[in-house]
Amino acid sequence: MGAQPPTKKLLDLVRKAGVLRTRELENHGISRVYLKRLVDSGQLERIGRGLYTLVDADLGEKASLAQASKRVPHGVICLLSALRLHGLTTQNPFEVWIAVDQNARRPAVSYPPLRIIHLSGKAFTSGIEDHRVEGINVRVYCAAKTVADCFKFRNKIGTDVALEALRDYRRKYRSGVDELWRYAKVVRVARVMQPYLEALG
Repeated sequence: MGAQPPTKKLLDLVRKAGVLRTRELENHGISRVYLKRLVDSGQLERIGRGLYTLVDADLGEKASLAQASKRVPHGVICLLSALRLHGLTTQNPFEVWIAVDQNARRPAVSYPPLRIIHLSGKAFTSGIEDHRVEGINVRVYCAAKTVADCFKFRNKIGTDVALEALRDYRRKYRSGVDELWRYAKVVRVARVMQPYLEALG
């Protein structure tokens, strides 16, 4: 049985990955010329610099998270985008909220639209989980860290959003108060959060 044709192999890769970066082609021994052929024939579309997906792909919310993670591999999905992933908000942000190290250069990304948050030290490195989204490894802050971050950045996202996240977190993770306190101390909002937590009981 002969080898798989490059165009078919390429289409299979995109189907599996959801979003393909041009530099990944080298790992599979596929020339970029086949990428152009598939774009010209209307089977693939370019959704950003070096990013391709199937023309009929459902580029929903999760696809945006996957694309953002590919474009900013050292970033961490945070705040509103992390809340959505954890099911802790009714907010539906049109931008992907992503944290980068305080000393990192601002990512030059045209698509998807990003909202960059700079963090440093433990506030950046603590509470990171790996999620598989659209076949892509997505780094995201855990639910407790995300809620604590919402209080830290309440002036950016709104206190009402932070309170909604806290209420939803308490409902979903009844035994998660200790973890919440731990991250509240890491991001230095324990004193701010205390009265709200006490009010929820």
